Amino acid sequence: MAFHQNTLEQISQVIPMIQGYLEARYIAKGYSSDGKFVVRCSNGSLVLLKIFSLQDYASKLQEFQTLQQMEALEVRCSRPIEIREISDQALGYMIVSYIEGEDGEEVVPTLSEELQYQIGLQAGQELLKITQMQAPPSIPSWYDRKLRKHQRYVEQYRNCGYRLQNDEKVLAFIDKHIHLMIDRPNRFQHDDYHLGNLIIRDQQLQGVIDFNAFDWGDPIHEFVKIGIFCSETSVPFSIGQIRGYHDGEEPDELFWKLYDYILR
Repeated sequence: MAFHQNTLEQISQVIPMIQGYLEARYIAKGYSSDGKFVVRCSNGSLVLLKIFSLQDYASKLQEFQTLQQMEALEVRCSRPIEIREISDQALGYMIVSYIEGEDGEEVVPTLSEELQYQIGLQAGQELLKITQMQAPPSIPSWYDRKLRKHQRYVEQYRNCGYRLQNDEKVLAFIDKHIHLMIDRPNRFQHDDYHLGNLIIRDQQLQGVIDFNAFDWGDPIHEFVKIGIFCSETSVPFSIGQIRGYHDGEEPDELFWKLYDYILR
């Protein structure tokens, strides 16, 4: 479904908070199918309005409730304000506070290495807060899920008809270390934690965005994006995030073993 300024004009009539809004800006960035608008309300406050198909309401409600839980943990992120259905238009909407600033992926590389490192420290501290929330009892253990995924991937690989050089060594490495997943913490994962989902303002981390892809499992899995994306953009930031998560210290050997395993 396509969303545009006309959609906003139509829907604003049934949303008391944004009736008579002063200005609005459509956000085209991102992969979500939501219609996203930064709206300045009649009282001058800035909010982020997300418009979505009513069939997505259940998943959006989960996202809204996640933000409520993040607020309780004092995570620097958008604060949930309102979520409602507009049944006669087959739409739903969510309103959250708007985090002013710039995309971390764009601004961090322009800063000094010391500032990049400091923002990394802040990002690690926020990630530590995020990963404090325990998974519901209904979520299987991290080990069970990783084992099933590994077995499924190996079966698909062996049936695909292609072979990588030294593949048996890689598979043997995984089999040798998969026991490290046993009894690992099963906690909330942002699951897309990287510079592109961090907002920077005045050379400080202002907030974390995009909690819609969350998952549950070992918090160390959150560091996958450092190896894939962040280290290419900013090594000082990447170092800072790892240390920030570990109270400013270097992580222990187990962290690196688990990290190495996760990237295999």
